[in-house]
Amino acid sequence: MEKVKSPTEAVIAGKDTILLGTYNYMGMTFDPDVIQAGKDALDQFGSGTNGSRMLNGTFRDHMEVEEALREFYGVSGAIVFSTGYMANLGMISTLAGKGEYVILDADSHASIYDGCKQGYAEIVRFRHNDINDLDKRLGRLPKEAGKLVVLEGVYSMLGDIAPLKEMVAVAKKHGAMVLSDEAHSMGFFGPNGRGVYEDQGCEGDVDFIVGTFSKSVGTVGGFCVSNHPKFEAIRLACRPYIFTASLPPSVVATAATSIRKLRFAHNKRQHLWENARTLHGGLKAMGFELGTANPDSAIIAVILKDQEQAVVMWQALLDGGLYVNMARPPATPAGTFLLRCSLCAEHTPEQIQTVLGMFKAAGQAVGVIV
Repeated sequence: MEKVKSPTEAVIAGKDTILLGTYNYMGMTFDPDVIQAGKDALDQFGSGTNGSRMLNGTFRDHMEVEEALREFYGVSGAIVFSTGYMANLGMISTLAGKGEYVILDADSHASIYDGCKQGYAEIVRFRHNDINDLDKRLGRLPKEAGKLVVLEGVYSMLGDIAPLKEMVAVAKKHGAMVLSDEAHSMGFFGPNGRGVYEDQGCEGDVDFIVGTFSKSVGTVGGFCVSNHPKFEAIRLACRPYIFTASLPPSVVATAATSIRKLRFAHNKRQHLWENARTLHGGLKAMGFELGTANPDSAIIAVILKDQEQAVVMWQALLDGGLYVNMARPPATPAGTFLLRCSLCAEHTPEQIQTVLGMFKAAGQAVGVIV
């Protein structure tokens, strides 16, 4: 991208291009208050911390963003990591140890799998979003062993959501702790925008929430929040937290400001869902195969038959002035090839209609639709 003009527009190869693949769900990257907070932090604290959080790398705004997270989620504890990837890596590898078990969805994000690999717990997978399979596999484990069930609110490839309420109930029946990754739902699911776990009414039973600043918050970083009474002790044992540099002051300042604005971003949430419904309905009416039957999230996946078709379709859209993400195995489930659209609250109704026109033209040219 040679120039980014707004949350929804950029210049690519000299051409104005609509952005439909950035995870900038709430469009906070160009918010004037967020930008000003970053500029002020640069002026007051410089460009970086030059140290880890356990040494000299905790500045005023690191404390501020953790307080903003506690306020947003209504919890007692919040820990900020350098990325969302590091948050999963650190939390999963620290929470479950030798002789214990991590139980995860087969379609889990790479950061969840890598968190399992970094630790010493046994790994048990269950079929994607299969409540009965989760119950069965938990039932086979030793009752006295520690268990951590790791779930995601929204699965990022197809945009499908987890039946968290039922899965959390199963986990608790077997005495397991629950961690839910809400990276792709923060900001616009639930009355307070906390995620799918809030939307499905299981806040009191989810022990740990992991999230990221790189999507709805509009910057970079990761976090975990919890009401666990010993949560703060994680800082003393979590290697991906201890042995890495802390985020620059300008980054955590922008994140704190953005999170506090997201608490009251009701109109943005409503507009994002309107965009999702319009795009999903329009693509479905044209005859495209989609990853979900309904507009379940801000991710809409267009499924194609093979890599060649996916590449040609992606290039046709880009040439026409639309950027989407192309995904292929092994990142995608069940060997699928797809174009993944990520909607933004700042997409205008006119842009959505333009996008639909571009998909229709490219789909017909490539032979995906008639």
